[in-house]
Amino acid sequence: MKTYYIYILECSDHLTYTGFTNNIGRRFEEHQEGRNKSAFTYKRRPVTLLFHQEFNDAEQAIYFEKKIKKWSAQKKRALANKDFDRLQLLAECRNFTHAKFRPTKAEIEERLRVLSNESV
Repeated sequence: MKTYYIYILECSDHLTYTGFTNNIGRRFEEHQEGRNKSAFTYKRRPVTLLFHQEFNDAEQAIYFEKKIKKWSAQKKRALANKDFDRLQLLAECRNFTHAKFRPTKAEIEERLRVLSNESV
């Protein structure tokens, strides 16, 4: 059975990098030594391994990698620190403030009307 890993690195400039590999030790060494001059991490060394998770299914690993690549650095650090409360808070905050969740002008007016009636 093959093993796959999703990992998060923190670069020297505090940016994060998320990757996928089947050999976490080898891949970390490649990043740290700068073997690929066109890699995101090449000019941002040294790197620190913040997080890694093991998978037995490549499709699941790739799905998870694609998902967390879109996350903010704060969310990635919360995951790495196992701070699941903060991770939940960051997820809710971003979702609530997303443009598609913003109330319309009519909804705002209705809420204000209800509030003013409740305070009477």
